[in-house]
Amino acid sequence: MLPRSGHAAWPTPCPAGLALPFAGAEYDGLLKVLVNAHKEHAQFALARPLGEVLAHVVRDLLAQQAPDGTRGGWLLTPVPSRRAVVRRRGHDPMLRVSRCAAALLRRWGIGVRVGRLLVVGTVTEDQAGLHAGARAANLSGAMRCRAGPARRVRDAGRAVVVVDDVLTTGSTAREAQRALEAAGVVVLGVATAAATRKRLPVRSSPDGPFREADDSGASLPKSLPAD
Repeated sequence: MLPRSGHAAWPTPCPAGLALPFAGAEYDGLLKVLVNAHKEHAQFALARPLGEVLAHVVRDLLAQQAPDGTRGGWLLTPVPSRRAVVRRRGHDPMLRVSRCAAALLRRWGIGVRVGRLLVVGTVTEDQAGLHAGARAANLSGAMRCRAGPARRVRDAGRAVVVVDDVLTTGSTAREAQRALEAAGVVVLGVATAAATRKRLPVRSSPDGPFREADDSGASLPKSLPAD
């Protein structure tokens, strides 16, 4: 069964200054199959269940980070893919999933919209197989925020949640956050459907004495409830 709640998923090691990251569950099993089938094999119908997972994660992140609301509401900002990758896949997976999540959140009475604020400004290597340090170096300065949309977000008093399908080292999310904050946009947190981990106990606080961490870094509780 797919997760219906979000939980803190700090990478280990964690990029300095990373906004609070929430994820639905471990990147494994059915969730992993759905993410890959939608992203790499253009199974567009899977955007809806993945959007539902992301909506629950965003809802719980907002409940913690903005319990009293934000004057202008919230914006989901998908992590951008390189144009060549979008062309190869034939679609933009996170934009599609984000729109499904936002539609559901609005039905729940949560004022959320999707905004494509970020673009990949420099060519980066494929992240697959890179360790945490290499990922961070590869992504350093890779993204930029579109000036016009960023100004409208600031003027409207909106805050942003960075969204992606999977959290690994946190380097991609941190680069997206850097680009947004450089443009004066407030970032409340990071929401992903899944986060990866390895079977290694690491000391963690504040959510418990131990968590399990992914080889490239994301830590999650040993079990995540679903309903």
